[in-house]
Amino acid sequence: MLPDHASLFVKGLAQKGSPPWRGDDKDGHYVFALGENLTSRYKIHRKIGEGTFGQVLECWDRETREMVAVKVVRSTKKYREAAMLEVDVLQLLGKYDRNGSRCVQIRNWLDYRNHICIVFEMLGPSLYDFLRKNNYCPFPVNLVRELGRQLLECVAFMHDMRLIHTDLKPENILFVSSEYIKIPDYKSHTEGTFYKRLPKSSAIKVIDFGSTAYGHQDHKYIVSTRHYRAPEVILGLGWSYPCDIWSVGCILVELCSGEALFQTHENLEHLAMMERVLGPLPQHMLKRVDLQAEKYVRRGRLDWPDGAMSRESIKATMKLPRLQVWMHYFVTSELSNAAR
Repeated sequence: MLPDHASLFVKGLAQKGSPPWRGDDKDGHYVFALGENLTSRYKIHRKIGEGTFGQVLECWDRETREMVAVKVVRSTKKYREAAMLEVDVLQLLGKYDRNGSRCVQIRNWLDYRNHICIVFEMLGPSLYDFLRKNNYCPFPVNLVRELGRQLLECVAFMHDMRLIHTDLKPENILFVSSEYIKIPDYKSHTEGTFYKRLPKSSAIKVIDFGSTAYGHQDHKYIVSTRHYRAPEVILGLGWSYPCDIWSVGCILVELCSGEALFQTHENLEHLAMMERVLGPLPQHMLKRVDLQAEKYVRRGRLDWPDGAMSRESIKATMKLPRLQVWMHYFVTSELSNAAR
């Protein structure tokens, strides 16, 4: 029997036009060729993304006669189960976000050759991809303000539904449109770059709900991509809705600067960077750290710089400015460029 989300289920039978059966690769990824069919309904146009979960394919939907994005999940049990949880969340979001203004819309889903395939509306590039193709040139502050407003509206919408995204990052926020314009870039003129891109539309949608958690549950496991991970997650204090807000803050600074705020892969260094940018961690947090995080705290304060892994780590942390100084620089720099 199919679960409640069966309303959008489409049988993924190997109907006429499907390619011959072939095995998955060693990691359980679906093996395909461009131009092949994914069932008789979808024709594979190109691959537009991949990750630990599987692959995202741009496909032509013969029934609706439009391009769609199909997330083809790895065939292993772990990822199949996670995909079905994502389908549940997507359908719940779609039920209340009827105009699809906040979150990506699910068209349907199918189980094809042991792969859960989730069909989405086709959107534009992610904020990260836009930054990358723009040589990591910061977005104008006014655009960041508008993106932040939409992102916070989406997060508030999810939190009102008792859902926590847990993996907000520039890669998981997509522009609705791929169109952009070119404007003069005076700041990079000496570097040989005379123009930078700006999106024609600031409309965005959040994607990837595979790690979404329910607010009523007890949470202590590690969540969020490293650069956007909240301090309570690192300290093992348990986490809830605020971890999404922390991620939003990190994202907005990155859009203003063109680079991640906390560029580290080590817990103590990460916490030290937070203190450098925002000030000391609250005592009520340091007093409640779990057993695994106790090594980061000494005599009621962060064990820094004594516990640092290297001099390079100390230098990387100390070069970070306070957030207020950083944001003042972004704003005044933009005003200076606008006056030219």
